[in-house]
Amino acid sequence: MLKGKRIALIGGDQRYKQVIHRLAKNNAELFVDGFSDIEFHLSNIYQCSVHKIDFRFIDGIVLPVLGMDEYGEIELSYPVGKAILTEKMIQSTPKHCTIYTGTATNYLKNVVRKSNRDLVILFERDDVAIANSIPTAEAIVQIAMENTDTTMHDSHVLVTGFGRIGMTIARVFYQLGAHVTVAARSHADFARIKEMRMNSVHIHNVSNVIGSTSICINTIPHIVLPKEILYKMGKETLIIDAASKPGGTDFETAEELGIQAIHALGLPGKVAPKTAGDIIGQTIATLIRGTH
Repeated sequence: MLKGKRIALIGGDQRYKQVIHRLAKNNAELFVDGFSDIEFHLSNIYQCSVHKIDFRFIDGIVLPVLGMDEYGEIELSYPVGKAILTEKMIQSTPKHCTIYTGTATNYLKNVVRKSNRDLVILFERDDVAIANSIPTAEAIVQIAMENTDTTMHDSHVLVTGFGRIGMTIARVFYQLGAHVTVAARSHADFARIKEMRMNSVHIHNVSNVIGSTSICINTIPHIVLPKEILYKMGKETLIIDAASKPGGTDFETAEELGIQAIHALGLPGKVAPKTAGDIIGQTIATLIRGTH
């Protein structure tokens, strides 16, 4: 339980409605900015502007998945708008106050460092990333089904990247009966891919298999599908790029070649906001309780 803990939650999408409920039901006192369009019925949820929050008594600050931009602005969704969390506000918090964010810009990192507070980047944690890989993989299957005219069974799928998300995506498509090839780098990854009864290729040799690929799913956040690779790809191939901006695909060239390339960002929040919010909320609650 979080009784006696005061948390400021500023901004967020559909996931954060669930985060608010999760933290409130753990008996934290929540001071919430960015949700004035939504009615909460719990007495420990206080809706207010960030400027009205007394940060001297705040134990934790929760920011949205995207944190704040390079200008210190935080996106609000209900209604749409922006809020600014200043360095002075952070510095006025108790020394034990921790800032929780999905991702962090250099601006946010610098502000927190200057304020000598702890910063938790949730999406860099294995527990959050692995849990989020499940709704991500399910969403990618949905996108693939909606944008092809064949079954996933017996399709030829290439997954570039074998990290926490890539591994789950590859496994799900394999279980659906697809012929899965994974592009990776390390000998350990190649051994694991073989153990999972899938094919592997070195990331630098993707051109050797791209011609027979019907669905290409990228999870690497830098260019791994450049112009040279796309020219060897069939025009019927579907690209689903799940990597964070700017992605790993030369989208401009794909469009010129008539290859359908979908940059699928923020999938857990779009297809399973309740589950994704529970993952974030439970992780924050556990960390605040100090049981991590």
